Amino acid sequence: MSKKEVVIKAKDDLLKDERIKNSLTYSVLDGTFCASMIGFGESFLSAFAVFLKATNVQLGLLSSLPQMIGSFSQLFSNRLIKLFDSRKKLVCAFALLQGLMYIPIALVFFLGTLKVYHLILFVSIYWLFGMILGPAWNSWMGDIVPENRRGAYFGLRNKITGFATFFSFLIAGYVLQRYGGGTTTQYVGFAIIFLLALISRIISFIFLTKKYEPKYVVVKGSEFSFFDFVSHVRESNYGLFVIFLCLMNFSVYISAPFFTPYMLNYLGMNYFTFTIVIAAATIVKIFSMPVWGRVSDRFGTKKVLSLSSFLMPVVPILWIFSDNIPYLILIQMYSGFVWAGFELASFNFIFDTTSPQKRASCVAYYNVLNGSAVFLGALIGGLMIKYNSVFLSKYFLVFLVSGILRYLVTIALIPKLKEVRQVDGIKYTELFFRVITMMPTMGLVHNIIAFGKHEIEKLEKKGYPKL
Repeated sequence: MSKKEVVIKAKDDLLKDERIKNSLTYSVLDGTFCASMIGFGESFLSAFAVFLKATNVQLGLLSSLPQMIGSFSQLFSNRLIKLFDSRKKLVCAFALLQGLMYIPIALVFFLGTLKVYHLILFVSIYWLFGMILGPAWNSWMGDIVPENRRGAYFGLRNKITGFATFFSFLIAGYVLQRYGGGTTTQYVGFAIIFLLALISRIISFIFLTKKYEPKYVVVKGSEFSFFDFVSHVRESNYGLFVIFLCLMNFSVYISAPFFTPYMLNYLGMNYFTFTIVIAAATIVKIFSMPVWGRVSDRFGTKKVLSLSSFLMPVVPILWIFSDNIPYLILIQMYSGFVWAGFELASFNFIFDTTSPQKRASCVAYYNVLNGSAVFLGALIGGLMIKYNSVFLSKYFLVFLVSGILRYLVTIALIPKLKEVRQVDGIKYTELFFRVITMMPTMGLVHNIIAFGKHEIEKLEKKGYPKL
């Protein structure tokens, strides 16, 4: 290589680094406004359905059917990437379409007796547009985020987007409380927050268009079918991880769709109290994410996934013991802490266990299976509530069953997963208290310790497998 060629290559590398650096900033801004869309709109879709007098079975369908439909759409993600000849173009197009779906969602109020089913239809299309871009986005981000900085970067990004979700959620809750009069007035409140969700997604779309996309090269032999993936799913580390997440989300969604009607209908919370209880988990998750990201980079995603998977299942069970608002807020604070670790570790484990060439397909096939698991979980949960005659509250059975199943899935499958990077070793107890001490000094820390220490002691007494 001549001296001139060396200089040209150096300039190209420098330009590429600058574009990647700017793109990582744009990704944070894109994520911030996407999170605002979720806080203003998506977070209140179940509340909107309750406002429209949806039954528990309909609420289960609203929480699961759209995800399943969106998941199956990802089978076409690779074909769409080829059709668009760009992951960026695909992501931008469907991000904009997703935001525009808030228009028909808001208008279902005027569609008569079938308004809840129209809501389910439009939310399904919303999820289809949102999820069909997922594999392309994951593949795209995997190419621009350095491997050794993924935990720290996504931890920071998730903290910032978490703040956006939190504040937009609070604003939306205030709007709904402010317009909490008659039926027409309440509808105006929902229309306002859905408009804010649309505007947020449009701004997110603008920042997506500014990001740099490295050239996507399809390596010969890297493509494989959904049938090939399913038939060999138990033979790879990623395949076992997919089985674990699908069974875990099946267990989670037995109860997940029904916390909203439990709070709004059974406990009779107003929108402001409902918002505060939900926001408690969000604010703790915001402060927890960067900390979990740093320890994940050093001690491995498997270790963080193991710890958070054992701490998380108790959350729905704790809802059975009291309906006292301060107590529920404490549960939500604990929930936000452990779910931050679980979500971050799960997200990073996908990057750790898939190659760039196969990542889009791997994510798509996982989402197909996961969407089916979520749908079945929510459907079973809805039927359990409908025919429950065991507990005084019809919701307590799904809370208990969900928690027990989460523990069984964790104990059965977490030991089978393997860390794929060279990381430092650490005991579970040390990891837990390291995360706690790295958290910002807040009163919530003492509440987290009370729950967490008890669960850690149980984990180690049972000889929970180490890496």
